[in-house]
Amino acid sequence: MRSRTLVFAWTVLVLSAPVRSADKVLLDSTRPDESVRVEADQGATISRAGGADAARLLLRTPASKGWPGLRLVPKAGGWDLSAWSHVEVAVRNVGKQALKVFVRVDNPGADGRNFCATESQSIGPGRSGTVRVQLTWCHGPMPDKPLFGMRGYPSAGGLDLARIVGVQVFMNKPSREHDWEVLSVKATGRGGPAPAARGGKFFPLIDTFGQYKHRDWPGKTHSLDDLQKRRSQEQADLEKQPGPSDWDRYGGWQGGPKLDATGFFRVQKHKGKWWLVDPEGRLFWSHGIDCVLAQDHTPIDERDAWFEDFPGRQSGLSEFLGRGRVLKGHYADRQVKTYSFAAANLKRKYGPAWAETAGQLAHRRLRSWGMNTVANWSNRDVAQMRRTPYVATINFKSRLLEGSSGYWGKFRDVFDESFERELTRRMEAERGQSAGDPWCVGYFVDNEIAWGNETSLALGALKSPSDQPAKKAFIDELRTKYQTVEKLNAAWGVKYASWQAMIDDTDPKVDATKAKADLEAFYTRTADRYFSVIRAAVKKVAPNQLYLGCRFAWVNHLAAESGARHCDVVSYNLYRRSVADFKLPGGADVPLIIGEFHFGALDRGMFHTGLVPCKDQADRAAHYRDYVRGCMKHPAFVGCHWFKYQDEPTTGRTLDEENYQIGFIDVADTPYPETVQASREVGYKMYRERMGE
Repeated sequence: MRSRTLVFAWTVLVLSAPVRSADKVLLDSTRPDESVRVEADQGATISRAGGADAARLLLRTPASKGWPGLRLVPKAGGWDLSAWSHVEVAVRNVGKQALKVFVRVDNPGADGRNFCATESQSIGPGRSGTVRVQLTWCHGPMPDKPLFGMRGYPSAGGLDLARIVGVQVFMNKPSREHDWEVLSVKATGRGGPAPAARGGKFFPLIDTFGQYKHRDWPGKTHSLDDLQKRRSQEQADLEKQPGPSDWDRYGGWQGGPKLDATGFFRVQKHKGKWWLVDPEGRLFWSHGIDCVLAQDHTPIDERDAWFEDFPGRQSGLSEFLGRGRVLKGHYADRQVKTYSFAAANLKRKYGPAWAETAGQLAHRRLRSWGMNTVANWSNRDVAQMRRTPYVATINFKSRLLEGSSGYWGKFRDVFDESFERELTRRMEAERGQSAGDPWCVGYFVDNEIAWGNETSLALGALKSPSDQPAKKAFIDELRTKYQTVEKLNAAWGVKYASWQAMIDDTDPKVDATKAKADLEAFYTRTADRYFSVIRAAVKKVAPNQLYLGCRFAWVNHLAAESGARHCDVVSYNLYRRSVADFKLPGGADVPLIIGEFHFGALDRGMFHTGLVPCKDQADRAAHYRDYVRGCMKHPAFVGCHWFKYQDEPTTGRTLDEENYQIGFIDVADTPYPETVQASREVGYKMYRERMGE
């Protein structure tokens, strides 16, 4: 991860402030210290600031695709920091641009994800800041070789504080040169007691239920008997709390106003707020959960030593072995062997008819939890039991816009004939399934696609090969407007010899400022075609269902405004702590729905919190209550859907290594009581709260 280093001769003499005697100074410039080596890393340079600030360490980091900075290495081989609670690095930004400073504390074998702890802080120009890395003991033994294929790792739970071998201070892929000063590095605060047993064998690290082996926590499953006890306990809980008493069969507000009933879900503004209206004419607010009974798999290739009493080799449980294609991470672009611990645990818990039993249970759970929607990517068989309203997921393959880019891949070429053809074919498959089903609220088509900025899709078309239909459509539009290539050259500041030269060019040097109007016009045309073609295809097959949009994650105002023109409900995936003040780009007054949000913590044996971290399960529950209540009170939102029903695999899901603690249930099918209670608190009262009663 980190490349060649340069050693800096450390002779700086004073720190900027006195250090308490209780602190352990790791970088002490009050006197020469032969015990610590300071290294400039990945193109960074180190010098002393001049004048009155001559004691300060000046760091210049270049624009880089790496991690330029410095590292401190104890010459004796390591520091014992077990008596302290934090490492603090004081920094001053002496440049004219804001910067983000990272500090990493390393155990032997640290590689940026394993055997280390990292924190960061943004510091404005001319300002000082302190980056604090918490020193937490590891839970159980430390791995003796690097782990892989996960977003979070067991070392996220702590370090061997008696074996700290370095501290790194750096920037992450800075886009420009920065000047900044390192003022001090020290261990501070009172540390906690070391675990009773830190040693031992690390592998295998995952038990037969798919849980982390080297740690215990409330609700952990230790045996098959535990599974059956939890089943009985939950049965009693569901009987005691079957769900809100004022809901109709769809989960609409039976005790509220009666509007026109069409036999299907629709949208209507009522008393200044947007609502869904259920088939019986009752106000409906969609409180739901994604991926219901959609069990993830985890890769098992190259991991023979990882799993204890591996169920894939047990009689009756090998059926959950599989193969899957990986998009990102260690296994990227490979077809790998996989296993679903979640599905195996359901069979252990509910027997041979586990799929039917767990499916029926999911509907009981949602109602009891104050939820009324089986949301995106859920098991189709479960959704079409027609006990809880559901949304349908539409994915399809069509030609891509080769010059575009995005986190999940390239944008579609909406001018290629495959776009409409394959979409139509996919929607036709919904006839006799979700289309015409009163329990189906509507359709999400695509998810978190690459909308980029207001010119990106137009520039992407120009960067594409000469046979790209979107490129031909854009250049035809320009030819109609400018007539001659010379007039285009004058307007854009380019030097094409002919229109054909522009078609053949896949590395255009376009002045985006001069070409802005044309680029944005074609972007809008692209977005409008995307949404209008999808709307027409949905309504042709399912005229009574709603088109729920594309689940915006990264979006600009042109795409948002186009979505508002064509979607029945505009959808967003909003990973933040509150949506109470959310405003739709462009300001259109249209109904909105949240397709994904979540919170997670590390106090239940998982290695990653997900996108919005919390300190523990109680904090996660509090965040859930606040988020949903803020959404309920917002006049535009007609619902929000949590991502997801079950935690992701401890060792990472096949698609992209995610291993987040974001479920309402864990890998062994045990509900998280804190989050369930929070959901009940908001769900049972949501209609009266939304109406302000």
